[in-house]
Amino acid sequence: MTATAPPAKKTIPLHTKILIGLVLGVVVGIATNLTIGSDKVHGFVANVTEPLGRMWLSAMIMIVIPLIISTLSLGVVGLGDLRMLGRIGLITILCFLFLTALSAMLGLVVMNVFHPGTGLDPAVKDKLMQIYKGEAKDAMGLASGGFNIDLFVKMIPRNPIQAMANGEMLAVIYVALILGVAMTLIPREKAQPMVHFMESLSHIVMAIIELVMRVAPIGVFCLIFSVMARFGYELLLQLLKYVVVVIGSLAVFQFGAYPLVVKFIGGRDPWEFARKIRVVMITAFSTSSSNATLPTTVRVAEQELGLPREIAGFVLPLGATMNMNGTSLFEGATVLFLAQVFGVHLTPQAQLIVVLMSVVTAIGTAGIPSGSIPLLMMVLGMVGVPPEGIAIILGVDRILDMCRTTLNVTGDLVTATIVQRFEKPRQG
Repeated sequence: MTATAPPAKKTIPLHTKILIGLVLGVVVGIATNLTIGSDKVHGFVANVTEPLGRMWLSAMIMIVIPLIISTLSLGVVGLGDLRMLGRIGLITILCFLFLTALSAMLGLVVMNVFHPGTGLDPAVKDKLMQIYKGEAKDAMGLASGGFNIDLFVKMIPRNPIQAMANGEMLAVIYVALILGVAMTLIPREKAQPMVHFMESLSHIVMAIIELVMRVAPIGVFCLIFSVMARFGYELLLQLLKYVVVVIGSLAVFQFGAYPLVVKFIGGRDPWEFARKIRVVMITAFSTSSSNATLPTTVRVAEQELGLPREIAGFVLPLGATMNMNGTSLFEGATVLFLAQVFGVHLTPQAQLIVVLMSVVTAIGTAGIPSGSIPLLMMVLGMVGVPPEGIAIILGVDRILDMCRTTLNVTGDLVTATIVQRFEKPRQG
C-alpha cells in the first residue's frame, strides 16, 4: 500500500488576517476606552502598541524611495522613444493621463461634497494632531497656505542623495523620471546594465513589501488599537462614511464615466463592451492585482473585443504598470479624508497638487494587492497629514483594493478600445 499524503493545511489569506487584526483592534480598543479610560491606558499605548505599530509603518516608508526610483524609471524606459512608437504610443499615454487625472479629480470632488472626515469633536482633532504631529513632514508647505515658485525650483535637486535623505519627494520623482528618459536616449547596450539594475531593485523592493505585509496584521492591530483606545468609537463612524463614499465614487466612475468614454470616444456600445469584459472585472475584483489579471485581460481583448494583437500587446501590459485610474481616485479621496479627520485644511492649490501626485504615484504603483499604500503614505506626509493616519483605513483597504483594481483593469481595456478606433484607418 502506498501511503497517502496528508492533506495540505489551509492557510488563512493575508487580507483575512489583516481584517481580523482590524476587528480585534477596534473591538479591544473601544472596550478599553469605555472600561478603563484613555488616560489610564495612555502608558501602555505610548510604550507598547504605538511603538510596535510605528515600527511597522517605518518599514513601509523605508522602501518608498527605492520603489519610486525603480518603478518610475523603468516605466519611462518601457515606453521607449515616443517618436518610434508613433500614434499608438502617443494616444495610449494621453488616454492614460486623461483617465487617471479625471478619476483623481472625482475622488477629491466627492470628498469635498460629502466631507466624510468632518464632524469629529474639535478636541479629538486637536489631540490627534498633537499625538502625531511630529511625524507630519509637510515637506511641500501645502497644508497652511498654498505654494509658490520655490516648489518648482526645488523639484530639480542640486544633490539628489540629500533630496532622498530629506524626503523631498518631488525631487525624487524628477530624478526617477530623468533617469528613465536618459536611459532611452543612449544606445541600448549602454543602458542595459542600468535597466537590469533597476529591474533587480524593483524585484527586491517587491519582496521587501511582501515581507513587511506578512506582519501587517500585528501592525494594523497595534495601530488601530492605539487609535481606538485613545479616541473611542467616533473614528469608527467616520471610517464607515469613508468606505461608503469611496466605493460609491469608484462605482460612479466604473458604471458612469467609462461607458460614456467607450460610447463617445471609443465608438462602441458600452453595454456590449461591459458584457464582453465581465470575466476580466471578476478576475480583477477577486485577485486585487492588475498583473495577475493581465493574461485574462489580453485574451478577452483579442478574442471578445476583437482588438488587434499589436495594440493589445502594447497597451495592456503598459496599462498594468501605468494606468491606475482606481488607485488615483482612491489616493486623492483618502488624502482628503485623512486631512479632514486630522483637521488639516488643504487649499485648492494644495488639492491640485494632490491630483498631480495621485497621477504620478499611480504610475509608480506596483500591480499587486495594496501596492499603493507606501506611496500614499508619502503623499500624506507631503501635505502635512501624519503618515500614521493610514492606520485608520488599512483594515478596510482590502475591499477598496478589490474595487479600485477593477477600475484599473477596465481602464486598460477602455484605452485599448480608443487606440484601436483611432488606428483603424491606418490599419486598413
